[in-house]
Amino acid sequence: MQLRNQVALVTGSGRGIGRAIAHLFAKESASVFLAARTEKELAAVSKEIAAEGGKAEYATADLTQEAACAHVVATAREKFGRIDILVNNAGHYGPVAPVEEYPLAEFDRVIGVHLRAAFLLSKLVLPEMYAHGSGAILNISSLSAKAAFCWSSAYAAAKAGMLGLTRVTAAEAARKGVRVNAICPGPVTETRMSKELGADLAKRLGVSPEDQLAGFLSTLLQGRAQTADEIARAALFLCSKQSSAITGQSINVDGGAAFY
Repeated sequence: MQLRNQVALVTGSGRGIGRAIAHLFAKESASVFLAARTEKELAAVSKEIAAEGGKAEYATADLTQEAACAHVVATAREKFGRIDILVNNAGHYGPVAPVEEYPLAEFDRVIGVHLRAAFLLSKLVLPEMYAHGSGAILNISSLSAKAAFCWSSAYAAAKAGMLGLTRVTAAEAARKGVRVNAICPGPVTETRMSKELGADLAKRLGVSPEDQLAGFLSTLLQGRAQTADEIARAALFLCSKQSSAITGQSINVDGGAAFY
């Protein structure tokens, strides 16, 4: 039970990677607070965790908004008393479009849900973590932060920004007992976002979704997609005492796609 007596706030936890992280953390005895935009999904995940004997509460929120971030943190503390772990996972890919055609409003939205939300939530939880002399923040970045893929300017910029935020926050927090790291997943093809992205890319490339996916996966050393559970297990490692000497790092969980 690697997270016994820990409280974890996991954003974007209604489905996909966030859901997998929430489930695994609960199995490792953490009390999990879920946050996302869709109440139906959050309620379902909370019910699933409770059925497995875990503890979960949730709040719906648009995390691009400062007040919503404050509400989530306040509610998590109200329900569980404290926050020991923050996982910034909420995300939105945005349109598949070249820079010159990319809508500014969509650019701002993508930056907001990834980078701005991670900054706001980190800002809100750090004072408490410093007071306790312990804590872990994990930012879910992406392979897109390290490798160039066409038609993804906002997503790539947001995810690369999260790596910068990770390093700076880690530098500030290390002597105060708080560790800050990031994960860069490769393609997790089971998620809704990945499926929608694959369809959009296939349409722009003029190929079938199956051919688009096969072509991409062939570039990975393992030749296969990653699973949400594989990302969750890396998240557990980085948020537990098993990684007590690791901070300021971005760990690729990408099947061998990038090497830095």
